[in-house]
Amino acid sequence: MKSLVQYIYTIADNALILGQRLGELCGHGPSLETDIALTNISLDLFGQVRSYYQYAASVLADGSTEDTHAFLRNERQYLNALLAEQPNTDFAYTIGRQFLYDVFHVQLLTELSNSKDETLAAIAKKSLKEVLYHRRFSSDWVKRLGDGTDESRERMQAAINDLWMYTNELFEVTDAEREMADAGIGVDVSKLKDAYYKEVGSVLNEATLEIPQVQFFHKGGKQGVHTENLGYILADMQYMQRTFPNMTW
Repeated sequence: MKSLVQYIYTIADNALILGQRLGELCGHGPSLETDIALTNISLDLFGQVRSYYQYAASVLADGSTEDTHAFLRNERQYLNALLAEQPNTDFAYTIGRQFLYDVFHVQLLTELSNSKDETLAAIAKKSLKEVLYHRRFSSDWVKRLGDGTDESRERMQAAINDLWMYTNELFEVTDAEREMADAGIGVDVSKLKDAYYKEVGSVLNEATLEIPQVQFFHKGGKQGVHTENLGYILADMQYMQRTFPNMTW
């Protein structure tokens, strides 16, 4: 039971934190159309999060709710990858972060759709329809910026260079992930790595961008060890629930 909930967190927390990051941009997009698109992606991710946390609450059967899991854990209890919590430095960073996660997310949900856990499989199948659009949106923007003006290419390359060192953590396997994969419930994410970098590399090549050549990768988020960015995200996200406990609308 504990491992299943921990496994759910490794998936759901990415969507929660990334959705929160995108929510920060509402009303600040470079164009109305793009602003609305990013907001809708954020809403898609929050919808997925609700399903995951509702399932976690039902598994625990301890009186917790989706709100408990979203708002009332401390920083070390969130198991999102560090990539999801990186800031919206500029539009290129936002798109780069989204793209690097979307490619992984599609691959993850594709495999999770075959889970022996009927609830997780159902969530994955439903979510995959949305995430396929997310990948198309972010991939198209990477190509437009990379193969655009000198400035847009420079900014997109800088974003990819900085965010690249957070990608390898996506394929680090935690104890809960290993246990769930062995049980046929979860996905062995280490097996997605080669296909991931091949697909990402193909898009970057089409965008006339260089694939970063780095040897060092950050990790720790999936173990609950985060950058300072997550603390600021949670301070904002959890404020209302912690200031007015058990509030109702």
